[in-house]
Amino acid sequence: MDRAVTGRGRRPRTEAVRRRRAVVLLVLVWSVHLAAQLGGVAVLAGLTQVLAMPVLAAVLWTSTSSPRGPLVRLALGALALSWLGDSAPRLAPEELSFLVMVVFFLGAQVVYACAFWPYRHRSLLARPVRAAPYLVAAAAIVLVCAPSAGALLPAIAVYSAAIATMAVLATGLGRIGAVGGAVFVVSDSLIALDAFDVLTVADQGFWVMSTYLLAQLLLMVAVRRADAELRPVRTR
Repeated sequence: MDRAVTGRGRRPRTEAVRRRRAVVLLVLVWSVHLAAQLGGVAVLAGLTQVLAMPVLAAVLWTSTSSPRGPLVRLALGALALSWLGDSAPRLAPEELSFLVMVVFFLGAQVVYACAFWPYRHRSLLARPVRAAPYLVAAAAIVLVCAPSAGALLPAIAVYSAAIATMAVLATGLGRIGAVGGAVFVVSDSLIALDAFDVLTVADQGFWVMSTYLLAQLLLMVAVRRADAELRPVRTR
């Protein structure tokens, strides 16, 4: 039997096994995390939150193959910054933890926006009137948080503009990307409203994390689909 043929046949099966393992690990980690949020098990919730983005990155990595284009590489970078946003505040002084989180997630939104920028002609950015609700939502969050934000107000304003821009550009990746971007805005709005004593929903941690994880997952699905569309062009 031709060794080259055998090798080519074995490689797709190996990649499929790795992909399934990554998906199983993601489901396990995320399920435990959300259960811990609902159950108020803070230590377990904290541990699994730190693992949440690495397992999603593993799913994206194993769902794509070389050569990975800029979209996938930038998406992985955004996940890395999101992981830092989830992790670094735990190591920062309490009075700086929120600002540290904002800085890293601001970086993630900027990297996401760069990743989605090549698709801007398909996004709501090309139809400004339809993008207006995103801008209104961002401005509303800044306005309602302003009385309590104090010195953090400029950071909140910049972050709100960045996530609104990311969400608008995410519409260029299709309906899944659009929903992912919008849900990300909802998740971060819940954090801001709670942090500045505007609104705290019941089971706050669960709803923040469930919307956050859903948003990241949807964005990765959109990235994977867009990458698959481009693959024939890159491999010619």
